[in-house]
Amino acid sequence: MAVSKGETVHIIITDAWLAKSRALHLSGIKLVGIAVLTSLLVMLGSVAAYHWVFLQGVRQGWLGFGPVARLVAQGEVDSKDLYMRENLNAMARKLGEMQARMMQIESLGERVAGLAGLKPDEFKLNPAPGSGGALVAGRDLGMTELTQAMEQLDRVSGSGVDWLTVVESRLFDQKIQRTMVPTEEPVSGGRVGSPFGFRIDPITGRSALHTGLDFPADIGTPILAAAGGVVVVQEIHPAYGNMVEVDHGNDLITRYAHSSRVLVKKGDIVKRGQRIAEVGSTGRSTGPHLHFEVWVSGVPQDPARFLAAGETLAAAQLVPGVRRRP
Repeated sequence: MAVSKGETVHIIITDAWLAKSRALHLSGIKLVGIAVLTSLLVMLGSVAAYHWVFLQGVRQGWLGFGPVARLVAQGEVDSKDLYMRENLNAMARKLGEMQARMMQIESLGERVAGLAGLKPDEFKLNPAPGSGGALVAGRDLGMTELTQAMEQLDRVSGSGVDWLTVVESRLFDQKIQRTMVPTEEPVSGGRVGSPFGFRIDPITGRSALHTGLDFPADIGTPILAAAGGVVVVQEIHPAYGNMVEVDHGNDLITRYAHSSRVLVKKGDIVKRGQRIAEVGSTGRSTGPHLHFEVWVSGVPQDPARFLAAGETLAAAQLVPGVRRRP
């Protein structure tokens, strides 16, 4: 029996013989909670019953359930196909962008290889044959075709890395060689006095071979290393005065004579353009100047040829830091 009083419901439960009874007092909040819980249970039961009936109908082949099941399954397949197609199209567009970028990198590599004196055709692996023609009908790439294209791009990029590594190695070798060749002016902006070759000796007045170039300059003017190398001689010579010799490798040595002060010692490693001494007039000299010599395999060479080569390289902007002679 239920009795309503205000916002409270009183429920009295008795047995058949009215021997025992129990009273339940439900307020408004409890009633709402019971109603919501009952609704959820009814909904869950309905869903469970629907799925059970639907699954049973599909399994048992009841009339009308087969087409519905096929429509549901086809909808799921179509949704997955659409998702896969959108992702494949996005990957295909990205692949096209990567292929275009690889073509740019390959073109740049060929130009850089030309600067390094290499022939790109000697290092290309399996170049792609030429192709083209009118576009008749286009279609989307499949997963197999996309995978093959990506594998091809991976092989091409690997070959490109190998090719650029060869170019880098060659350019590095050339840079080292240029660094070790005496093309830097030993006196910055200095004018040449006596050239290389036979001349009238200023002390004896007789014809004699002048084995270097003279750079007249004030005492204390910096003397710069014409190239990188190792100091192999630093001594006071009767004819050359305070003298420094730098070994540049490949049987190539430069000599700097008549200096007033030497700033390096035997065994030092010097860089191109490094200050190694100062102009003076020591030894067999009639005035302050630098006497500069270049020796190759024990034979004196005309230093002007090396300095001229430095001017050519500087004009071509292949050797940064080389100053042109006025």
